[in-house]
Amino acid sequence: MSSNSIVLIVLAAIVVVVLVIALVIYRQQQAKRHRRLHERFGPEYDRLVTTTGSASAAERELEAREKRAARYKIRALSPDEQARFAADWQQVQAEFVSNPNASLGHADDLLGQVMTARGYPVQDFEQRSADLSVDHPVIVQHYHAAHGIALHHKTGETTTEDLRQAMIHYRALFDELIADVSPSAPVPATIPHAAE
Repeated sequence: MSSNSIVLIVLAAIVVVVLVIALVIYRQQQAKRHRRLHERFGPEYDRLVTTTGSASAAERELEAREKRAARYKIRALSPDEQARFAADWQQVQAEFVSNPNASLGHADDLLGQVMTARGYPVQDFEQRSADLSVDHPVIVQHYHAAHGIALHHKTGETTTEDLRQAMIHYRALFDELIADVSPSAPVPATIPHAAE
């Protein structure tokens, strides 16, 4: 075997070793990325994997959300704002007894006002929920559930109990947004039954 052949074999072996090391590092980084995003977004990560059909597509979306949200100036509400919004919620909740249909729309509108006051750019539902998921990945699941019920309500496919459940979901998100509590804090959810 000539010295050129030996050199070529050694170079080929070095290239193979470098490629294997690069592949191992790449997979470790991907696993670390996966763990970080799954730990941060929890159920929202799982929901997106189901929706997109791909963990990598879900991870790209979540990273894009993080980058977009990093530009926002999210702030806590002042005590006066908290009190005003809490009083507004009480009116919406009281309205549910006599007019659950209107109350559902008013609850969604009030959430939009709270999000705007906090600094979230309020656009369509999909953008709102995506933006909220960055800071509130667990509680945003309530928003998805309430929105789903509201969509069914528009087609006449809901009962008063369904509307009450939507209000409970809206309330969970509302309470977290006005109090600026941690996403893991328990949320009281008492909604009166509507008059039939």
